[in-house]
Amino acid sequence: MCAIDALGIPDMLGTDAVITSADPVTGQTITVASAGGQTTWQPPTAVVYVGQRTCTGPAADVACGALNFFTSPRTARSWTRAHPDYTGKTVDHAQAEALGRAVFGSLLTPAKPTEQRSR
Repeated sequence: MCAIDALGIPDMLGTDAVITSADPVTGQTITVASAGGQTTWQPPTAVVYVGQRTCTGPAADVACGALNFFTSPRTARSWTRAHPDYTGKTVDHAQAEALGRAVFGSLLTPAKPTEQRSR
């Protein structure tokens, strides 16, 4: 799953979660634990690269390869230099979590009934 998808799942399901990923440059493990609405990132220097390929097609082809966890901004920069077909930016914990919540947080929330107007 994409990093942003994974970060949005705890809000979408209304549950605690542990996300484990590997830095695509170093192979080191990144763990994000979500409990009671609070997250803990290991290592604390971890970031997320939010990008997309310069092509068209399904989101899985255009963006998922460029929504990665990295152990540090340095390894994210190394990855972006090696993948010039992706454009985007590195975001910190708060920005990545907010994006995950915005995209996925309300997907399973029942829609509110529309108000009926009286005549």
